[in-house]
Amino acid sequence: MRSVLMVLAVVATAVLPGVSAATVQEDKAMLIEAVTGKDLPRIREIISAGAELEARDPQGRTALLLATHANAVEIAKALIAAGADVNAKDAIKDTPFLYAGAEGRTEILEAILATGKANLKDTNRYGGTALIPASHHGHPDAVRILLGTDIDIDHVNNLGWTALIEAVILGDGGPVYQEIVGLLVDAGAGNIPDREGVSPLDHARRNGFSELAARIEAGPRP
Repeated sequence: MRSVLMVLAVVATAVLPGVSAATVQEDKAMLIEAVTGKDLPRIREIISAGAELEARDPQGRTALLLATHANAVEIAKALIAAGADVNAKDAIKDTPFLYAGAEGRTEILEAILATGKANLKDTNRYGGTALIPASHHGHPDAVRILLGTDIDIDHVNNLGWTALIEAVILGDGGPVYQEIVGLLVDAGAGNIPDREGVSPLDHARRNGFSELAARIEAGPRP
């Protein structure tokens, strides 16, 4: 009898880890599927059951990053409240924080910043902080939010460009970019030149963006 019990114990030890691993993988798949389907009640059930929050899809995107992509605010907030990693990188070095800033997902961005866990120094695949693509992509509200943090306003990315340069050379010089340039200038953005020695002011003048040039030249408002 004793030998039989010992055999059973060995078998149980060998089997249970496999069952546990399979269960974990199933939980991860369920969370990703629920987020993709925007099934908030199911997501809450899965979270309550103690599922692994850092489940990833084939592109390395976590549930929170997928929710941020979809601008699924309530889902993102539920995941953030449960402790999802706001700095988890995917295969192309995006994170929930970086993507929320870059694409103007302002409600999610504010929820992420409220945790106090966002890595303000983190950079995307181009070596830029969240502020740079937010400025480039024309999201003044996201720029305003980010400028309320300790983010480096004059960070230079792998192209040698700051947020101010990107707002000038990658924008259209219209009202949205005039607002963004004004926000950056008022926050103290420097007229830092690119690798060819061309400053944001010079770029604005070359592109015929007279309003942007005047705003940069005027400097911060009192």
